[in-house]
Amino acid sequence: MTDTIKLYPAKPAKVYFYGTCLVDLFYPDAGMAGVQLLEREGIDVLFPQDQTCCGQPAFSSGFNDQARDVVVPQLDLFPGDWPIVVPAGSCGGMMRKHYPELFAGTPWQAKAEALASRVFELTDFLLNVCHIRLEDRGEPVRVAMHTSCSARREMGVGDVGPALLAQLQQVEVVEQARATECCGFGGTFAVRHPEVSEAMVADKTTAIEEAGADTFLATDCGCMMNIAGYAEKQQRPLNGQHIASFLWQRVGGDA
Repeated sequence: MTDTIKLYPAKPAKVYFYGTCLVDLFYPDAGMAGVQLLEREGIDVLFPQDQTCCGQPAFSSGFNDQARDVVVPQLDLFPGDWPIVVPAGSCGGMMRKHYPELFAGTPWQAKAEALASRVFELTDFLLNVCHIRLEDRGEPVRVAMHTSCSARREMGVGDVGPALLAQLQQVEVVEQARATECCGFGGTFAVRHPEVSEAMVADKTTAIEEAGADTFLATDCGCMMNIAGYAEKQQRPLNGQHIASFLWQRVGGDA
């Protein structure tokens, strides 16, 4: 399948919202903020209740059969020809980039490719499809931006978070020394290689702190959980927030 992630559609009347496991289980505020930002733009948001995991943990561990078992029941959950918006570059990357590979040569290939072609990362969709305009209603704050590896390299949206934040007059985005480096999470990577993962998140945490940020923003809840969790374990005062929750607060939404 030819990747058309940069061929953006006109703003649709409806979208599907794919919540992700981490949003569902740990950070529902990020999911709700994403939905509210889309509704703010006049879009009707559809949330299929039977959606589960995107299959990435099994796929990235080499268990393709198990990944397909997870994904197949969900291929029919998004029947309308509407975009599928995902508040995580990792899940978005799995769905858009890897579903065609995962289902190549199977009876589900056509469905998987059709679904993959409609997947967009949330911030990319807000900026480049909705053409969102943000009026900052918050107090002055300094933030650092962490864009996940998948969002940056698989979905190609490394510049989108900073572009959205640039619309907020009271928000100063400080540059961290390791802005493009992995936080060390990588899903099952952190489980299989804990020592390497910890060294990576230690470097990332230090870089964010040394940049002088009041908080850091992430496009993926996995990265946010990893960095904020490490800082908390080390008793270091570093706050993390999904960028959707931050944007919703800045425009006057609920905390």
